[in-house]
Amino acid sequence: MKKKEQISENYLEKVPAKSDFVKWSKEEDGNVTLEVENCGFMNRLAQKLFKKPKFSYIHLDENGSFVWESIDGESNLIKIGEKVHEHFGDKAEPLYERLAKFISILASYGFIEFK
Repeated sequence: MKKKEQISENYLEKVPAKSDFVKWSKEEDGNVTLEVENCGFMNRLAQKLFKKPKFSYIHLDENGSFVWESIDGESNLIKIGEKVHEHFGDKAEPLYERLAKFISILASYGFIEFK
């Protein structure tokens, strides 16, 4: 039986970049709101039949907003984590577990891509 091949790339070394289809704005309170168009056949059908909105708005909290603004397409998750720790201190702990989970959620919805 062969040993499973180890993953050579560390998740924290990945470099996230914002997807082009996600528009975002910074609100008066400093938090970020993501605007995503609900397109495609099923979404259009739901909009007509069930009066679903054409756009979805995702309101990020203080931590999420800071991370979103730190995603520049050049910094890996380790560097972003360092920025988060510098800004929030111990309030961000457990830092990398929370950061990895948040990034994986953003990626699962296609809001970010990895370079």
